[in-house]
Amino acid sequence: MTTDAANSNTPDTDTICAIATPPGVGGIGIIRISGPQARDIAASMLDVKLTPRCAHFARFVDASGDTIDSGIALLFIAPASFTGEDVVELQAHGGPQILQMLLSRASALGARQARPGEFSERAFLNNKLDLTQAEAIADLIGSATEASARAAQRSLEGVFSKQVKELQQAMTDLRVFVEASMDFPDEEIDFLADSDVLDKLTGVCDRLQELLDQAQQGQLLRDGINIAIAGIPNAGKSSLLNALAGKDAAIVTDVAGTTRDVLREHISLGGLPAHIIDTAGIREPVDCIEAEGVRRARDVLSKADLVLLVIDSCGDIEAQQALRREVPDGIPCVEVYNKIDLTGHEAQTDEPGMKVWLSAKTGTGLTGLIQLVKTIVGAGAAYDGSFSARKRHLDALGRAKAHVHTGYEQLKHHDAPEILAEELRLAQKDLSEITGEFLPDDLLGEIFSSFCIGK
Repeated sequence: MTTDAANSNTPDTDTICAIATPPGVGGIGIIRISGPQARDIAASMLDVKLTPRCAHFARFVDASGDTIDSGIALLFIAPASFTGEDVVELQAHGGPQILQMLLSRASALGARQARPGEFSERAFLNNKLDLTQAEAIADLIGSATEASARAAQRSLEGVFSKQVKELQQAMTDLRVFVEASMDFPDEEIDFLADSDVLDKLTGVCDRLQELLDQAQQGQLLRDGINIAIAGIPNAGKSSLLNALAGKDAAIVTDVAGTTRDVLREHISLGGLPAHIIDTAGIREPVDCIEAEGVRRARDVLSKADLVLLVIDSCGDIEAQQALRREVPDGIPCVEVYNKIDLTGHEAQTDEPGMKVWLSAKTGTGLTGLIQLVKTIVGAGAAYDGSFSARKRHLDALGRAKAHVHTGYEQLKHHDAPEILAEELRLAQKDLSEITGEFLPDDLLGEIFSSFCIGK
C-alpha cells in the first residue's frame, strides 16, 4: 500500500485452496476453496448442487466419478464470506491421505495452493476486516493463555481499531482548524488566544499514551516475557523453575552444579505468558563443561526482560548479592531469597526493593513473586479490556506521539501552525499503518507470511 487513501492493492484473481485443519489424523478435516472458480470446482467435485449458506451431505468424487470421501459441503457467495469472494468448504474425514486427494482434485480443476495467510490477506484486501483484526486471527490461534485469547478476540472484534480511528478523527478535526487558519492569514484572529488547540493537542497526546500503555500490555499477553533465573550453584534455581512451571522440569539434587546447560519452559504466570530460563550456577567453573554453562548463563542474562537472582538464605548472602553485577544495566533484577522453610523467615515481598522471601520447595511466597513480576513488567492490573498488540503497533504509536508532541512544541514556542499541520499529517500516517490503510507492500507480505496455511 502506497497512498494515504484506500488500499491500492487488490487480491489475486486466482482461485486458491488449502487444508484448513492442522496436520495429522482427526475426525474431521476441512478443505477451503476461495475465488471466482470456487463454485465451478465444487460442481465438479460434488454429487449435489449447493445452496448458499446451507450444509449439504455430499459425495466428494474424483475425475472418474469415483468417491474419494463423503461429508459436509458449504457454499458462501461473495461478498458474504470470510474472504469476500465465493468460498466453498468441504468437511471430510480427517485422514491426511483423504485431504491430500481432495486438495489435488481441487488443484486439477484450476485452484492453486494458497500461500500462508492468503485467505486472511484476501479478507483484508476485500475490506472484510482491517489489518489489526487480521493479525488478531493469528494471535487467537496462537494464544498461550486464556487472557491472551480474550485479548486477541477483543482485537478481532475491533476494539483496538476503534480507538485508533477515534484518534485519527481527532487529528483530522485539528488539521481542519489549523489549515483553515493558514488559509485566511489576513483575518485578525489570534490563533493561540482564540482557540483551545493546545489543550486539544495535549488531550491527543494523553490519549496516545494511554493507547500505547494498553498496547504494551497487549504485546505482553501476546509475546510473553523472557525471565532468566540466575544465582550460585545449589541456591534453588531449578527448584524455583519447577515451582513456577508446576512440574519437575529440571533435575534437583543436593549436588552443586547439577544444571550445566540452560533449561527453558513456557508457562502461564498468573495469566501472563512467560518464557522461563534456568541457567547454570555462576561461579568459577571447575571444568570446561561448567565453563560453557556459565558462559551461556551470562548470554541469557544479557537477553532477558527480567532476571530472578535466587539467593540461598542459608549461605553467604552478601557474596550472592554481589552477583547483581552480572546483570546488565537496564534489565530489572529481583532478589529471590529462597529456603525460608529452613531459616524460619516469613514469606514477604518488598516491592520497592525488588526483593521476595519464599520457599521454592514448599511454594510459600510464590504468589508474591508472581505478582511482583507482573507489576514490574506493567501487567499488574487486570486484563479486562486488553487487546492483542504487536511490536509494529507500538512503534507506530510511538512515532505518532512524537509527531504530535513536536507539533505542539512548534506551535506553542514558535507560532508555526504550518509545521503543526505537517506533524499531524505524519502522525495520522503512522496510525494508518496499524489498521493497514497505509502500508508498504513488503511489510504486508511479511505479516501474512507468519499465518497458517489455510487461514
